[in-house]
Amino acid sequence: MDIIFLGTGSSMGTPAIGCDCPVCTSTDPRNRRSRASILVRAGGRHILIDPGPDMRSQMLREDIRHLDAVLLTHMHADHVNGIDDLRSFNYLQRQVIPCYGDRYTMANVQERFSYCFTPPDPSWSKPSLSGHVLDGPLAWDALRVIPVPVMHGKLPIFAYRLNDVAYLTDLKTLPDSSLDLLRGLEVLILDCLRYREHPTHLNVEEALALAERIGAERTYFTHMTHEIDYDDLNSRLPSGVQLAYDGLRVQL
Repeated sequence: MDIIFLGTGSSMGTPAIGCDCPVCTSTDPRNRRSRASILVRAGGRHILIDPGPDMRSQMLREDIRHLDAVLLTHMHADHVNGIDDLRSFNYLQRQVIPCYGDRYTMANVQERFSYCFTPPDPSWSKPSLSGHVLDGPLAWDALRVIPVPVMHGKLPIFAYRLNDVAYLTDLKTLPDSSLDLLRGLEVLILDCLRYREHPTHLNVEEALALAERIGAERTYFTHMTHEIDYDDLNSRLPSGVQLAYDGLRVQL
């Protein structure tokens, strides 16, 4: 399995518009963060988690030319507003791409982007997705996907476990029942918004505590604002924990 970090930033991205802080003006490429998303490649399949607004440039940067499925964590703009650019994969593949999420997310996305969920036109010139509500595990050959309920503030959303990798972004609390779904992880990818507390996201202190509680072999923090300087925080993290950055590739 390969994991490609397409984006590791928060909803505003880094640099943030109009900001001249040290991180936004940094020359370290690891401080340039597009909106959070990953691509998982396993068994010849390419699974995208969240088509955010930077998806087109992310796919070009990583030279991704095929998608087999899309998983949605939730319906916020920084996680779904690149959905129209999925049409490039429809055009290349000449096939409808399945899109999965919880009931609320799928209803919201199918209402906002209804044209993406209609039958394809003959030229494949628009997005063509099939919507599927996930209420249990999903399997493609040797790849098993388990939706993991988490709380994004007061909003219940999905995290995902894909074999021994879990992607938990945009969360504040983790139900005990979901912790049981995260035992024995090799790689944990975890929300870590900023140093200060936030009502709907983990801050650094909370992310470190949850990472220790889950106990994965390796943990990567993502969904970070411009308050976090890569080199500064990464150098102070405990063994087995590090910051992700756009373009990072992790192999299992």
